[in-house]
Amino acid sequence: MKEINYGRINIKLDNILQAQNISINKLAFRAELQRSQVRGYCKNTIQRLDTAVLARLCYALDCDITDLIEYIPPESD
Repeated sequence: MKEINYGRINIKLDNILQAQNISINKLAFRAELQRSQVRGYCKNTIQRLDTAVLARLCYALDCDITDLIEYIPPESD
């Protein structure tokens, strides 16, 4: 069976933190999340998106979900 490339989801949290000059520690405190959890979102190493975490991040950063995540379509063959 041929494996299909559906594209990927990119989390832009690291860019937002830099733009707003906020540290991972400060965001973790604001969003009431563990630093390791925030770090995973910053480095795009999480396996499953948690909608509750995304809501906390959007609230703490005063941003929209589309500011936080983006869909990267697969490259054409």
